[in-house]
Amino acid sequence: MKEQETVLCIGEVLWDALPDGLYLGGAPLNVCYHLNQLGIRAEMCSRVGRDRLGREAFRRITKKGIKVTHIQLDDEAETGFVEVEVNENGEPEYEIIEPVAWDFIAPNSALTQAVEQSWGIVFGTLCQRSPESRSTIQQLWDWDAKKILDLNFRPPHVNKTTVQSSLQVADILKMNDVELERLQKWYTLPSDGKQAVEALADTFDCPVICITEGSRGARLYREGRWYRHEGYSVEARDSVGAGDAFLAALIYGIQHQKGGAELLQYANAAGSLVARKNGATPDYDIGELEKIMV
Repeated sequence: MKEQETVLCIGEVLWDALPDGLYLGGAPLNVCYHLNQLGIRAEMCSRVGRDRLGREAFRRITKKGIKVTHIQLDDEAETGFVEVEVNENGEPEYEIIEPVAWDFIAPNSALTQAVEQSWGIVFGTLCQRSPESRSTIQQLWDWDAKKILDLNFRPPHVNKTTVQSSLQVADILKMNDVELERLQKWYTLPSDGKQAVEALADTFDCPVICITEGSRGARLYREGRWYRHEGYSVEARDSVGAGDAFLAALIYGIQHQKGGAELLQYANAAGSLVARKNGATPDYDIGELEKIMV
C-alpha cells in the first residue's frame, strides 16, 4: 500500500565550505530535512565515500532524524564537497568538485520499492551531470509518484538535454527568476515572465510552476491561476538552503491541500526563516515558522 505522505528525495549529499565552517548540504538533502521538520515523512537517496566526511555525513544525517537506508557507500569516490562564497548580496556562489560519490548513485530493489510507496520524488538537474546517477534518477520516473523538479542550475553543470527530459516529466516545478531567464532563451519563450511560465506549463503539461525571486518573494502558477507573495522582511545571514526550505514548505502545502495564496505564505516563511540563520539545515520548528506568518 502506498504511503500517501512519503516523499523520496534523490541527489547530491555534499559539504558546503562556507567562510565560517563546514555545513552538510546538497539541495535534495536539504529539502528532505525541511520536509521532516514540517512533519512529512521523507527519505533520502544518495551516495557518499568511505572517508572521514562520509562518516561524518552519516552521523549528522542520522542525528537529524533522516533515514540513511538509501544512502550508498562508495569505496573509491570521495564524498561531495563544494567551495561556497557568499557575495555582497548574501547570495551563495559555488565551486562544485567532480567526480564525487553522488555521481555514482546506483539502482537497486530497495530504491525501487521506496519510490513505489512514495507520494512524490524530489530531484534536480545537478545530480544528473553524470551518466550513472542520471540513469538511476530517470529510471524512477517510470512510477506514478509525483515528479517534483528543482532546477537548481549550477554552471557549468547545466545540460539542456537533461533539463528538457526533466521538464517533460515534472508535475511540480520550482526555479528562480534567473533560471526562468535561461529557459526563456533556450525555448524562445515570451519576454514577459508570466507569459513565459504559461507557455512552459502548456508545452510540458506541468500544472504547478513556482518562481522564487529572492527578497522579492515568489510567484506561483497553479492549474491556470496566478498567485504572488511579496515575501517577509528579514535580516538575512546567508541564503544557502533557503530555496530548499521554500520547496519543502510548498510540498507541505500541496499535500495538505492548501490554496495557492496560503501555499506561498508557508513557502516564503520557510525560506525567510532559513535565510536568517547560518547553514542550509538550521534547527527550527513549525511554531517558529508560523510566527513569521502572523
